[in-house]
Amino acid sequence: MLYHLWLTTQDWLRARGLDSYFMVLDQVLFRAIMSGLLAFALVLIFGKPVVRWLASKKIGDAARFDVKALDEALKSKQNTPTMGGLLIAGSILVSTLLMADLSITYVQIALVVVASFACIGAVDDWLKLTAKSRGSASRQGLFAWEKLVFQLGIALLVGVFAHRAGMNPDGMGGGDSLAHAINLPFQKTYNSVQGVIAPGVMYLGVWLYAGVMILALTGMSNAVNITDGMDGLATGITMVIAVAMTALCVVAGSDTLSHQLLVPNVAASEELAVVGAALAGACMGFLWWNCSPAMVFMGDTGSLCLGATLGYIAVVIRQEFVFLVMSGVFLLEIFSVVLQVGYFKWTKGKRIFRCAPYHWHLHMGGWTEQKIVVRLWIVTIVLVGIGLATLKVR
Repeated sequence: MLYHLWLTTQDWLRARGLDSYFMVLDQVLFRAIMSGLLAFALVLIFGKPVVRWLASKKIGDAARFDVKALDEALKSKQNTPTMGGLLIAGSILVSTLLMADLSITYVQIALVVVASFACIGAVDDWLKLTAKSRGSASRQGLFAWEKLVFQLGIALLVGVFAHRAGMNPDGMGGGDSLAHAINLPFQKTYNSVQGVIAPGVMYLGVWLYAGVMILALTGMSNAVNITDGMDGLATGITMVIAVAMTALCVVAGSDTLSHQLLVPNVAASEELAVVGAALAGACMGFLWWNCSPAMVFMGDTGSLCLGATLGYIAVVIRQEFVFLVMSGVFLLEIFSVVLQVGYFKWTKGKRIFRCAPYHWHLHMGGWTEQKIVVRLWIVTIVLVGIGLATLKVR
């Protein structure tokens, strides 16, 4: 909105010699930085009131595991307010609305992703956390199939509309646009920095593109949700990845940088840097309240929208493989659950890990919660470095 306000008042500002003071709003990088700082500030400012409101509603966490020792260790967290994802989603939406170019379809879709996945998580959280006050017969959250249907349905629509945005003649390419290019590891999109597209570059049709979007949004939203089990764990990892994705948005949207790094140039995708920075800033602000010992948890409200938004950005800028490298900890966490459940059923009671997801396996092995969180942050930083380095190995 601030960006559009500046556009509409340019003549008035120019007539009074004030235009030069506001021209910085034309720079995506500046607006991205301001978006991140604004999201951080919003979470800090509204953190305490939201936590007090959640506590007054007795919306607290009550995690349960099938491991007695773990349940005992988590007793101290039982009354910690959750649904703090309202802070995260709200700050991302407000910061993006104020700082982004809202005429860009990719940005519009990103706002839908944040809001819709936050709503899915909020409904699930609210049903689970108020079930006791609503009576013993009340539902304990959304059924797994209901949540999955909503995730898949929204992701399908997002994929179709994002694919169409890549074909938009109004500044977003057309035909077999590089917005639909398959960007394989170590593959050169261009033969040279002059922008000659390399032979062998393949393009995704609308349904394949939508299929990739479904996997990214559904898979990553659930991966972040599963990882969100220790104070600051999912928040810190997401923040690190979001910073890197913000930089990749700038690269993807720049003719010069994308040609230099031989990666697909996706027109107008640089505006998603404003969304990515807002996401990083919101996570940084939430860490203020979520670091050990946590005053509030994000719940499904936050984890679902964070994972889905990261996945959406990765698909749009055609950096799915780099994103998967960066998200190694999230993938480890979700696959540890899949393997544990599958092996338990197959062997009728045996386990691969002491407890799943993997961070609880480490905890039951003697690692303190703080040590696990910080070390997995460090692993993510290393993975982000490796992912970014692969851009130059082409």
